[in-house]
Amino acid sequence: MGIKTFEDYYERMLRMKPNVYIDGEKVDRSDPRIRPGMNVIKETFDRANDPEYEDLCTAISHLTGEKINRFTHIHQSKEDLLKKQQMTRVLCHRVGGCIQRCMGIDAMNALSVVTYEMDQAFGTDYYKRWEKFCRYFQENDIVGNCAQTDTKGDRLKRPHEQVDPDLYLRVVETRKDGIIVRGAKVCNTVAPYADEIIALPTRFMTDKDSDYAVAFAIPADTDGVKLLCRPAYPHKRKKLNAPIANMGDVESFTVFDDVFVPKERVFMNGNEDPRVTPFAGFLALLFAHFHRHSYTGCKAAASEILASMAALVAEYNGIEKEKHVREKLSHIIGTAELVFAAGEASAYRAERAPSGTYIPDEVLTNAGRRLAGEEIYNEYKILADLSGGLSVTLPLEGDFYNPETGKLLHKYIMRNPKVPAENVHRCFRMIETALGSEMAGLMQVAGLHGGGSPQMETITMMARYDLEALKSIAKYLAGIEKELPRYTRATVTPRAILERFRQMYPQVKK
Repeated sequence: MGIKTFEDYYERMLRMKPNVYIDGEKVDRSDPRIRPGMNVIKETFDRANDPEYEDLCTAISHLTGEKINRFTHIHQSKEDLLKKQQMTRVLCHRVGGCIQRCMGIDAMNALSVVTYEMDQAFGTDYYKRWEKFCRYFQENDIVGNCAQTDTKGDRLKRPHEQVDPDLYLRVVETRKDGIIVRGAKVCNTVAPYADEIIALPTRFMTDKDSDYAVAFAIPADTDGVKLLCRPAYPHKRKKLNAPIANMGDVESFTVFDDVFVPKERVFMNGNEDPRVTPFAGFLALLFAHFHRHSYTGCKAAASEILASMAALVAEYNGIEKEKHVREKLSHIIGTAELVFAAGEASAYRAERAPSGTYIPDEVLTNAGRRLAGEEIYNEYKILADLSGGLSVTLPLEGDFYNPETGKLLHKYIMRNPKVPAENVHRCFRMIETALGSEMAGLMQVAGLHGGGSPQMETITMMARYDLEALKSIAKYLAGIEKELPRYTRATVTPRAILERFRQMYPQVKK
């Protein structure tokens, strides 16, 4: 059975060896500071077991023909991409932010394409290894973390040029039975409550960087793996329990301290076979691409969540019909819909890779993700504007239930007499979480940088857009060229990306 329950998952977490470090303490997965993040993951299991959400949250495995959690599925059609995007949006609404589990399956989809390409080029068996791991991933409903971002050291130097060679994750030794890796990955959402860590390269590698062209998957409690974590969650509630109050996030600075990875779990190793080194950049970009497509679901949801809070507090403040309020709400709503539409159009323009995996259109995906990143702080500004200073100066919850002060607070927090004081209190507690908690700070920065900053989306878009084809329009209109080619989109399609990659690196051809 490829669909597990949260209880199955939680039992797995409790069996893992303690290798999580929080503020100087070494803890296991039962630590209460981790549980709010697990509550987010709980939604991915609960909804997959809920008949009302079955169509969105489950899929049929192309490997086994069994029903599986969509968070373990390899996209086999445009419809799969659309459902993944919609599922992400719906589940983010239910947890008040990032659903966190998308990065693992985005990494798996990228690996499905690149391992196949390497095997076709060099006769390696990386795809066979990946396929075996994917069966395990699906059958056990695995929660995966993608560890991609290296510490990078001097940003102007390549991996092999760093003073310390470990500032990018690298293979320090290849053995008959596996590899030894050393280095660190940062900004790793979900790592301390993931089953598996899937490590991928973070950039293109030169011939001198072959030791850094490495990809693998290992259990998150593997010996030598140290998860140095920073939890974030809302202020603890005493009385006013609410869905948003139970959710959280834990980010990991993940250290690989001479970690052994079994050979069957290695999906790229430039140390052993330098020929695969060019594929490191391809894998890095493809993961980012799949992940940014997921972001067109979650970032649309994040905007809608902020819009919903702004609309509710405007109603409670009695200003919901004011022109400036409607303009501000329409701005957030418009951004959300455009971001989601970019992801939808990207899925409709998806193409099938030789491995069978469907790859969405890259320019549209990056355009949507960039818009979301550019607007995120403006959306928080709108919420802060409409809610006012009380969102971060509200007395603590206990004062609302103190016999001496409670009645006074409930008396003076009232706005619209038709709205109970407790509802107003709940509304401002929610906005306090969105604007004034540790989660608020994390979500704002994640909205800008998660999956790539707007600058990275710009770089990717311009690398994928055919400017010569674009300029032909101007040349025709100016009379420089007599004929205008029949209209074709100037973007480079996923299949064309594969073909261009083969042209750039003729050594990867069969």
